[in-house]
Formats: sequence, structure tokens, C-alpha cells
Amino acid sequence: MLSLKNSLAVLRKTNALLEGHFVLSSGLHSSKYIQCAKLLSYPHLSKKICFSLSRKIKKQFKNIDLILSPAIGGIIIGYEIGRLLNKETIFCERVKKKFKLRRGFKIKKNAKVLIVEDVITTGKSSLECAKIVKKSKGKILGFACLIDRSSVNNIKIKNKKIISQLKLSVSTFKKNKLPNFLKKIPIKSPGSRRL
Repeated sequence: MLSLKNSLAVLRKTNALLEGHFVLSSGLHSSKYIQCAKLLSYPHLSKKICFSLSRKIKKQFKNIDLILSPAIGGIIIGYEIGRLLNKETIFCERVKKKFKLRRGFKIKKNAKVLIVEDVITTGKSSLECAKIVKKSKGKILGFACLIDRSSVNNIKIKNKKIISQLKLSVSTFKKNKLPNFLKKIPIKSPGSRRL
């Protein structure tokens, strides 16, 4: 499996690890942002990270029936993990700000579903996917992502393991509790949720 050091080197080489003042899709502010789209724009480099994550998933989760990812950030990751594990892969997309299955995608009753996305900070998108699985009477095996930047203070996923290629401890702040250094930097909102 790819080490943390080598994984970070790939992120830096692809300019996927950004520094500045960012509003994350969770609404939290941060001085660092992971732009997985930049990483994935270099398939010959991102395949190393995806392969390593697929090995971790294979060790942790048995009998996966389906992989579900949130659009837009999780689609490519979900597809690649599905390809590596030889599993059916679908995605949900926002319709009037709520995730829905479209395009004829279905989750069979009792299907064992792994939710895969690019980055987990609060777990909000993953939990929205979990609601779709439960509504379809499927079973959630767990969650996987390339980068887990959650912390005890901001994660909404409880009692479920998150399998990730990288666990990064990056401070996040609420809008009304920004540190002075961050207040001085112009804000960018790079996430796909605002598209």
C-alpha cells in the first residue's frame, strides 16, 4: 500500500493540495483544500492512490454488492474503486438540493452497499447517501474515501468506520470563529456543492 508520505507527494505533484482561505462544502472554513479533481486529472498518478485504497477496502469489507457515490466529487473515485474491486458502481445526484438516484440506478433490497467519495470532512454527503440506501432497504457496510479530513468535533458519521487512503488533520473553523490569519486571506469556495 502507498505510504502517507508517498500519497502526500502525489497530491503535491498534481497541485491537489491547496493553501489559502476556503469555504468547504460543509460550510466550514479552512486554510487547506484538497481538490481531488486535480489529482484525478492525472490518471497515471491517481491510480496509485486508488489502488492502495482498494486494497484497504478489500481487507476491511467483505461481500460488497454495490458502491454508491455522491455526485460530483465521488463519481470518478467510486467508478475507479468499483473497477478495481469488480463491483457495480452507481451515483446519486442533487435534485433541488437533495440527493436522488436517477438514470435508472436502483439499490436492491438487502444489497450490501459501500459509500465511496473523494473527501470526507463532516460526512454530510455520505450520510445523505446512507439515507438513500436505507430507504431502498439496503445495508450500509461503511464509508470509504481518498482523504479523511474529519475530526471528532466535526464528523457527523457515528459508530461507522471510515476507510481512507490518507487521514489529514487540518483545522476547520465556523464562520464566526475564524482565526485572525484566516480573516486576512480572500475566501474561495471551490467545492462542487455550490455549482
